[in-house]
Amino acid sequence: MIKLFSLKQQKKDGEVGGKSGSSQKRASAAQLRITKDINELNLPKTCQVEFTDPDDLLNFKLIICPDEGFYRNGRFVFSFKVGQGYPHEAPKVKCETQVYHPNIDLEGNVCLNILREDWKPVLTINAIIYGLQYLFLEPNPEDPLNKDAAEVLQSNRRLFEQNVMKSMRGGYVGSTYFERCLKT
Repeated sequence: MIKLFSLKQQKKDGEVGGKSGSSQKRASAAQLRITKDINELNLPKTCQVEFTDPDDLLNFKLIICPDEGFYRNGRFVFSFKVGQGYPHEAPKVKCETQVYHPNIDLEGNVCLNILREDWKPVLTINAIIYGLQYLFLEPNPEDPLNKDAAEVLQSNRRLFEQNVMKSMRGGYVGSTYFERCLKT
């Protein structure tokens, strides 16, 4: 009985003193699930994942470099923040590369149904990556965040393509300046 109490007390003292080792920490459901998702990633050749902190699997970057479509040869970086509610809550995904796209606004918010109303716990990080990649292959003007880009895509496909190229080379589209995001 005393040994049990002393172990509990040691653990409590370690947590209070900030000495709690990672070997004592219990992995949360979100950490267990994200570890499984990452181990099972099957990335297309146009995508890569980067972890700035290899011990923090809940925050990472996805780089998409489309090899076809309007956004061919671009390099687009997305940040993923996986909350403790994962997999019951979708990760927060932001596009860090400013892009002229009907489904990504100028603040980096992404309009992808599985990140919102169609999220289900059975979906994985892999599903989100393929969904994001698909947005670059087939932009959807029917469900826009950037209404101007959506209108141009619907009314004048050639002008839309010119605007995408202008933005990816680094330049103005209307009054908005875009940083260069073409691969070198």
